[in-house]
Amino acid sequence: MSMTMHVDIVSAETEIYSGTIIECYAPAEMGEVGIHPRHAPLLTKLKPGEVRVVLQDGEDQSFFINGGIMEIQPHVVTILSDSAIRAADIDEAAAQEAKARAEAAMQDRKSDLDYARAKAELVEAIAKIETIKKLRKRR
Repeated sequence: MSMTMHVDIVSAETEIYSGTIIECYAPAEMGEVGIHPRHAPLLTKLKPGEVRVVLQDGEDQSFFINGGIMEIQPHVVTILSDSAIRAADIDEAAAQEAKARAEAAMQDRKSDLDYARAKAELVEAIAKIETIKKLRKRR
């Protein structure tokens, strides 16, 4: 009985990661989910945040997604996101700037659409900053 599973993390631009893993953690809308081999089938929305995979040798790899959809089958996990990058590639200064811009836009809103866009940008910026903090704690 195999104690591994295959994961694909795909953005609109490219495949970010594809490989064999033993665990996967992702930011589902209702809270973080942990996936292990032989997990029950599931389809769920994802919110912006960190996707962490544990390789067969025990090494962790982290990715940042801006939301998306995850499909889980007993030995295959597929994560589809508009945008995804390796967590180590997040530009912290840019994330802090984006957070400040979004907060300012929420204060100076001209319409409900502007407010909604600013709020979405704020959520994504905060999720990037939180991902960076998690990476620092693990090192």
